Amino acid sequence: MRQFAVNGVEISDDSPAYVIAEIGNNHQGDLEICKEMFRQAKECGANAVKLQKRDNRVLFTKDAYNAPYLSENAFASSYGEHRDYLEFGEKEYIALRGYAEELGIDFFATAFDQNSADFLESLEMPMYKIASGDLVNTPLLKHIAQKGKPIILSSGGGTLDDVKRAVNTILPINEQLAVLQCTAAYPCRAEDMNLRVITTYRKEFPDLTVGLSDHQNGISMALVGFTLGGRIFEKHFTLDRTWKGTDHAFSLEPPGLRRLVRDLERARLALGDGVKQSLEFEVAPINKMGKKIVAARDLRSGTVLTEADLGFKSPADGLKPYELDNVIGMTLTADLLEDDDLSFNVLK
Repeated sequence: MRQFAVNGVEISDDSPAYVIAEIGNNHQGDLEICKEMFRQAKECGANAVKLQKRDNRVLFTKDAYNAPYLSENAFASSYGEHRDYLEFGEKEYIALRGYAEELGIDFFATAFDQNSADFLESLEMPMYKIASGDLVNTPLLKHIAQKGKPIILSSGGGTLDDVKRAVNTILPINEQLAVLQCTAAYPCRAEDMNLRVITTYRKEFPDLTVGLSDHQNGISMALVGFTLGGRIFEKHFTLDRTWKGTDHAFSLEPPGLRRLVRDLERARLALGDGVKQSLEFEVAPINKMGKKIVAARDLRSGTVLTEADLGFKSPADGLKPYELDNVIGMTLTADLLEDDDLSFNVLK
């Protein structure tokens, strides 16, 4: 049985969607902005908020760290200093952990390197996210798996063999694993999302909860993902899509996140149980719109009925039209006026 638990909340085929507001570095390096994003994500109904944690000096080569960064989205002149500007440390993480507990929303982060994973573990994060870029980074996968916390694995840029390798690396160490379909494009076009991979993952990994890391503008693709069996959904989140930074333009603002949470729950309810049956509140409209068998004209007792003697008219409070073949050739035992109901009580 597919089951993935976070802070006592079970995520399974029968559960509501678990929605992660991916803040990443959209907080602009500002603690108060980040806290406001936490608050609004909670108000929108998200289950969790997520940041990204990097030890930039360890993560990047010296050349990459010192490379000039001239983008309009830069917060510093070199790429490493730009990343450092956006990086929260222990003080900010402790403050955010306490605020998330106060709000009642799950808070965790993506660990981009082993030092960051150790840092997050020291703060007792409830789970870990592994980014698509580390799908093939088996040393990091093992290191994080050994923490014994639930793991959410994104699979952008990988093949099914890459995903199998990652799953087979983690599962012998840690069975609390979920796998997300992801396309590593920012933003991602709808035609590049390949949502049927969710079905592939459900077949390939029958014991794992699956989901979608969704970089497409809008919310509709997540709803498709839910109907295919996805139960964990990650969407980038911002307070203002015009803010400086590479991720804001394809992130959801609060109204969009609120609609996403609302519509995922509507999708869950709308899917139902798969048993086709007549519902009590359908009776009145079907009676109004449906048909019954009536006399097409005045008919005398003793008439042997033909199809020309009968009509089908609303409301549907009489003999059902599917009984037509059963009444043709029978004999009336009473007179009927035009539009009178036909019933087996006046037939022999």
